Amino acid sequence: MNDISPKAEIDPRAKIGQNCKIFPFVYIEGDVEIGDNCIIFPFVSILNGTRMGGHNKVHQGSVIGALPQDFNFRGEKSECIIGENNIIRENVVINRATHRGGKTVIGDDNVLMEGAHISHDTKMGNNCVVGYGTKIAGDCEIGNGVIFLSSVIENAGTRVGDRAMIQAGATFSSDIPPYVIVNNNGQYGGVNKMMCQFDAIDDKVIKHIGNAYRLVFHGQTSLFDAVNQVREQIPDSEEIQKIVSFLSETTKGIVGKK
Repeated sequence: MNDISPKAEIDPRAKIGQNCKIFPFVYIEGDVEIGDNCIIFPFVSILNGTRMGGHNKVHQGSVIGALPQDFNFRGEKSECIIGENNIIRENVVINRATHRGGKTVIGDDNVLMEGAHISHDTKMGNNCVVGYGTKIAGDCEIGNGVIFLSSVIENAGTRVGDRAMIQAGATFSSDIPPYVIVNNNGQYGGVNKMMCQFDAIDDKVIKHIGNAYRLVFHGQTSLFDAVNQVREQIPDSEEIQKIVSFLSETTKGIVGKK
């Protein structure tokens, strides 16, 4: 049974799951689906195109499915997909996609802290933390277990690999590969050993990851040659394959690699 305040404004066409609690002054438009066991706090707006899974908490002042801040937007029908078990804190804005059939996607078990902004068509995986005031531009790809500390700016069309951590105040316009730390000056700061250990990656493999990135960031070669050196010199593993694949597919270049 739902607990919905009579002071909430909910379009009767909206689909609300079971056991949801919706506080006063919530605004929900008609083309919205909300899963079971969600909590929507006061002054939240959930707009057309939002598809939200179960067990999410959305805190005061957040806007989910906001119109894309993209000059190419022409009012087309698109979606904002939110998975399950996410915590969306105060004043977070998540835009839906720009074009018909497009999707902005937030996976499961993420924490988006106060003032974060996720722009149109961005895809985020699971178990990420987005720190205070972080701004993620449109068409970005973010892997699993990524940590953004406060006031990070990710520019449009860039990618962040699994288990990367970006320190407070960093701004970047190139890709960040898996398992790395990026300093607040946008430079490579070593392997994110803590998150590798959290993923139960063997200590030997963590050393191999460090050796791979020494070839990439400290070698006097092009990225193409560095990737070949990693293939030839570093013992193979699932993690090394992921790194090689990510580096090989970049179109924006790699942060800190000239």
